[in-house]
Amino acid sequence: MNDTPGWAAPGPGPSDDRDREGATPEGAEGAGPGASPSKWSKEQPPPGQWSAPGTTGSGSGDSWGGRRTRAESGDRTPPSGGGWGGGGWTQPPAAAKPGVIPLRPLGVGEILDGAVSTLRAHWRTVLGISLMIAVVTQVVLILLQRFVLRDAVDVAALEDPSATTDELLDAMGGALLDSGLVLLVSLLGTIVATALLTMVTSRAVLGQPVSLSDAWRDARPQLSRLAGLTLLLPLIAIGLVAVAMVPGVLLGMASGSEGAAALLALGALAGAGVAVWLTIRFSLASAALMLEKQGVVKAMRRSAKLVRGSWWRVFGIQLLAQLLVMIVSSIILLPFSRVAAVITGESAASALDEMVVTNFGWTYLIITGVGSVIGAMLTLPIVAGVTVLLYIDQRIRREALDVELTRAAAAQSQESPPPSAPGS
Repeated sequence: MNDTPGWAAPGPGPSDDRDREGATPEGAEGAGPGASPSKWSKEQPPPGQWSAPGTTGSGSGDSWGGRRTRAESGDRTPPSGGGWGGGGWTQPPAAAKPGVIPLRPLGVGEILDGAVSTLRAHWRTVLGISLMIAVVTQVVLILLQRFVLRDAVDVAALEDPSATTDELLDAMGGALLDSGLVLLVSLLGTIVATALLTMVTSRAVLGQPVSLSDAWRDARPQLSRLAGLTLLLPLIAIGLVAVAMVPGVLLGMASGSEGAAALLALGALAGAGVAVWLTIRFSLASAALMLEKQGVVKAMRRSAKLVRGSWWRVFGIQLLAQLLVMIVSSIILLPFSRVAAVITGESAASALDEMVVTNFGWTYLIITGVGSVIGAMLTLPIVAGVTVLLYIDQRIRREALDVELTRAAAAQSQESPPPSAPGS
């Protein structure tokens, strides 16, 4: 017998075998006087009238019954064809799509399209969030570069072959200071953008309207935890690389041999590899933290659990999203940089000047800042949307989240009619 409540295995049970042994339908060949009474009914249904469980005579039925069975059995592969039911061949039921994605396991293109669809469907809220954060971030960066870092950072010694060791160390320290402050400000803006856009995307999956105040109300309780998580992950990566380089540094201090440089490079490479592996392993932690209201450590564990066995898939999708973002940012920022160079006569002579922009005037900084704002306004929603949709896709594949989302969408449609126009 099957232990599943409300379901019995087809066919006779063990206790019926002895009673039915040798029994044949009445009137069948071999039945004669003295034979045991038949257990078969005289009236049998005509052939071709049986239908598959969960279907009606017309072949239609509960569109989620089959998906629930696959979820319970652990098979999260989307159906590729129809099946026999109702006396004929029927197509599999289409997955519900109350919002920007169908509620089933997603392909790479569907994840990217879902992120863009969220931007289109809720453009007022999404672009409002991205524009506000990008403007604040760029204003702070321009003020830092103009008033704080302009006199404190001098990187000319890094390009001077005759510079002394002290001058090189001072220049490297100034470059690290500039890059570190720029990264910190950008990271703080990214934290707020990620928190708000995660809430927008999660509602867009169910087709719910969302405003800036709604997103802020949902995200505010988790902002401090998200900040801790976002700052912790880079520190872990940097620490791994630093620890891996220690043997090479010690060997160089002890002997100064050429092997120390090779060991240092090998350690840095190995540390970077481990750092990338951990970064992808914890790449869904921000979505788990915001949507499941988890703490930092529990969110990292949830991400590791969801990514386990799918590391290369998650890595490929995240890498593709980052490449798209870099291409879009470059296409937008390049014309502004050229225009700024033509108007002001200033331009970056080297890659180092591009990274440490402390010697440029107001006009150059403002024009390139406008380009950076436009680029961030379009790319922040894509990065956040891909992460959230990838998190939802992994939960659909592992935990049958699509069943719960379908129920939530059905309950929502019964409570209130869908909005007349997307966006808010």
